[in-house]
Amino acid sequence: MTNEADVRRAFSVAAAVGREVVVERCLLGDDYRLLIVGGAMVAAARRCPPLVTGDGEATIKELVDKLNADPRRCVGHAGSLSPILLDDIALQLLAESGHDADSVPSVGEQVALRRNANLSTGGTAEDVTDEVHPDVARLAIAAARVVGLDVAGVDLMAVHIERPLSGQQGGVVEVNACPGLRMHLEPTAGTPRDVGAAIVETLFSVDDDGRIPVAAVTGTNGKTTVTRLLAHLAATGGTTVGMACTEGVWVGDRQIDTGDCSGPQSARRILAHPEVATAVLETARGGILREGCGFDACDVAVVTNIASGDHLGLQEIDTPEQLAWVKGAVVAAVRPGGTAVLNAADPLVVDMKKWCKGRVVYFALDPEHPVLREHLAAGGLAATIRDGWVVLCDGPRETRLASLARVPLVHHGLVAFQVENALAAAAAAWSLGVPLELVRLGLEDFSNGTLGSPGRFNLLELNGATVVVDYGHNVPSLEQICRTLETLPHPRRTAVYSAAGDRRDEDLLRQGELLGRTFDRIVIYEDAYRRGRSPGEITGLIANGVSRTKPNGRRAAVESGGNWETAAATVLDAVQAGDLVL
Repeated sequence: MTNEADVRRAFSVAAAVGREVVVERCLLGDDYRLLIVGGAMVAAARRCPPLVTGDGEATIKELVDKLNADPRRCVGHAGSLSPILLDDIALQLLAESGHDADSVPSVGEQVALRRNANLSTGGTAEDVTDEVHPDVARLAIAAARVVGLDVAGVDLMAVHIERPLSGQQGGVVEVNACPGLRMHLEPTAGTPRDVGAAIVETLFSVDDDGRIPVAAVTGTNGKTTVTRLLAHLAATGGTTVGMACTEGVWVGDRQIDTGDCSGPQSARRILAHPEVATAVLETARGGILREGCGFDACDVAVVTNIASGDHLGLQEIDTPEQLAWVKGAVVAAVRPGGTAVLNAADPLVVDMKKWCKGRVVYFALDPEHPVLREHLAAGGLAATIRDGWVVLCDGPRETRLASLARVPLVHHGLVAFQVENALAAAAAAWSLGVPLELVRLGLEDFSNGTLGSPGRFNLLELNGATVVVDYGHNVPSLEQICRTLETLPHPRRTAVYSAAGDRRDEDLLRQGELLGRTFDRIVIYEDAYRRGRSPGEITGLIANGVSRTKPNGRRAAVESGGNWETAAATVLDAVQAGDLVL
């Protein structure tokens, strides 16, 4: 607008649309878009409104159709250009210049079809990144910063983009929070700019690979306890920990899934969760064999034990050595600079050191264990027990971490396998960089009951009797449980027990032998899911194992207890003071 009449006419048009009218200074020149990413100008384009050039023969409509035949022009944002529309806005602009869609422009005559130069309405773009004057770039960067945008498209008008705007009737028109990238990636003319890479680089610092700390726990027994305890230790400082184990999936203190979640699908779910800052993943044999670990690398791998194994005879894994090879996949996944936490007292676990690309931290109950001594003599790291304390060792230097008397999980050190689990979790937390004071606090306030470690040697009192609830269901775990219970003074001992039907006959028989040596009365139950066994077959095999033993010259009484609820009720309803019930 250059005179009063233009202003009055424009004001009347605007006032008819809304109650408020904005009057702005007129900016002259070409339409430019400067893309600002992370406080820097990464691309600039000169945008031109859609127009046709006459040839003296074709109508404006025919000229538009010819331009729209360009394969780069696609509806929406599917191509680098958008179709030119002969809509009401275009027809109005044509009318102002004395044309309509059927007009035939003279040779070389350029007819504009839009006042703006947006690509979405058919405009074109020419890359001018290398022509922008530094002062103009700084102005655009400042505009984005004032608005508070890391990525912004700054539109400005300038007669000469290669000169400062002072002295020109130019300036910033608007700042776009969601700028289009097509004009920079595939300009109509000029050099394409890889602006996508610039945007991605701002999302992560140069030394940030976008990963979170990942700890994976495997082994024959103790996996779930170590997983739960390690997650607790990692969260003590306020970090949001994602945990997947045989009892479900947790994000922080919120459970988001139930059931056995120790496989790769649950691991991927944790790793994809936006709130998770540290992942602690139980990694079981079945999932590894089925589809891998669920992650490509981990920062800490924990192997609790292999011992005589479990799940043998399944999926062509028949020996403890083969089982160790499967579970060793977690150790092989340790990234360079990461840590494998290995049981120094288990030769099959110690042998996994050869697969580790990072360092090794051993744990063992005996501070004089040969593997531990050799490792520490070479300047290695370890966790052990000395004088009733959890001790972290760095070569010859020892740091007392926590007294066993103050760690509820281990029942004052009575339960040796829980002490091992505490050592493994403490060593893993240490390896993750959790401050030692927080590790100590976490060990001291982790519950040994059904909230902290359900089914993991929970000690309960009922009518003067001691009731132990434990998930132990294979030979190595039952050996550990029986060894612990032998230290208790109770004269009458009853077990309510079953085992998985997909275990080998020899494993079920061996479990029966262990029960027969430890208990006076054994109530064997079977649940509906027998994993391929016939009704009564599990009970029969365990009972046969019991019959092979005669501790103190007498054989334990064996009963068939139906399902778990019936068997447990039968025993607990008749419990007496001084009894021990497993």
